Amino acid sequence: MGKWETLVFESEGPIGILTLNRPDRRNAINAAMNAELRAFWRERQDDPEVRVIVFTGAGPGFCSGVDLKESTALMGEAMTPKRAYELQTHYSETILLMRRAPQPIIAALRGAAVGAGFSLALACDLRLAAASAKFQATYINLGLGGADMGSSYFLPRQVGISHAARWLYSGEFFGAEEALKMGLVSAVVAEESLIEEAKKLAGVLVGKSPLGLRLTKEALNCNCGPVSLEDAILLEDRNQAMLIANLASTLKR
Repeated sequence: MGKWETLVFESEGPIGILTLNRPDRRNAINAAMNAELRAFWRERQDDPEVRVIVFTGAGPGFCSGVDLKESTALMGEAMTPKRAYELQTHYSETILLMRRAPQPIIAALRGAAVGAGFSLALACDLRLAAASAKFQATYINLGLGGADMGSSYFLPRQVGISHAARWLYSGEFFGAEEALKMGLVSAVVAEESLIEEAKKLAGVLVGKSPLGLRLTKEALNCNCGPVSLEDAILLEDRNQAMLIANLASTLKR
């Protein structure tokens, strides 16, 4: 597994394959994975060898969100708005680092992409899904706001405000075919060929100019809307920190 405890990263020439590797916890993000994801994406800022990254999860699912077992333990601590805000920004920083990475990121999604896992999928440049893929902006079901880790920035731009409002407000699941119909994923492919299809798409991209890919990603980041991702995440982080602290105080009563 190399230097990472919760991730696996392999290179096939200019194509990198990043795998979330906690299948026993459905790839839920604990503190160790959170720290490793931030470190991984920082390293990609200065990695000229890897030009496209395929992002997937080990086992039957992509990512079930934040590890609730660990989060519940944290709720038992003194959860002030300041502490909640600090914890929240540790998660949302990964989204910013993914978008700052010069490499296009292709999500290869099977099983659940829920909560923080949904936000990781949204932050990718392209998404391919197996028929088993299912998505949920679960934050609002936990007593938090439906906008978290860039979801209120990415989802309306990817599927339109009406679809985005439905899923962010309701916290309901939707499947691969619905995601394809809305334009959230580029294709639904056979489960057994998901990674190969993602690598095939990555192969098309690595045939282009490296600088051209980087500048195209920068242009998409700049021109997909008047509100910056940083501003959207700042607002989300503030709201979620207030709600986390409120929820923690409620649980103690």
